[in-house]
Amino acid sequence: MAKYDKADLERRMKGAVESLKGDLSGLRTGRANTALLDPITVEVYGSHMPLAQVATVSAPEPRLLSVQVWDKSNVTPVEKAIRSAGLGLNPINDGNTLRLPIPDLTEERRKELAKLASKYAENARIAIRNVRRDGMDALKADENKKEISEDERKRAETDLQKLTDDIIKQADEAATAKEKEILGK
Repeated sequence: MAKYDKADLERRMKGAVESLKGDLSGLRTGRANTALLDPITVEVYGSHMPLAQVATVSAPEPRLLSVQVWDKSNVTPVEKAIRSAGLGLNPINDGNTLRLPIPDLTEERRKELAKLASKYAENARIAIRNVRRDGMDALKADENKKEISEDERKRAETDLQKLTDDIIKQADEAATAKEKEILGK
């Protein structure tokens, strides 16, 4: 039985692009949006958890996010995670609630957000290349088991590389579009 499954690899690569688009949608330019905090993970109870699993995030005003932490002992780790996320947000501690005023979009802030978009895109490219590596490994394993010939492996590797290039291009286009939106170009 062959381990190589091109359809599964393509699904996983497209999943990385969809994840990137979700992360990029959280980069809002000057308006409060709860998706802005989606990529944040908090170290609580000895593991890393998404912010949504330890708090409720809401946008009560157009320029303010509110993070209602469920367990009072987690307020400090949540605050630390938000500060270190690189989003340029400074939480104001109000008991179990953290208030996050969304700063005005200065040129410096726009550049920070564009850098963050680039970082998200690079993470997506890495994920896509990791999927390609898994596919290449599966092809080599299939060849070693004599399930496919060397020529079939090389053809499949060429197809896989073309697929990888196409998917990376989609990720780059999404990131470039978001960077242009952020920078107002």
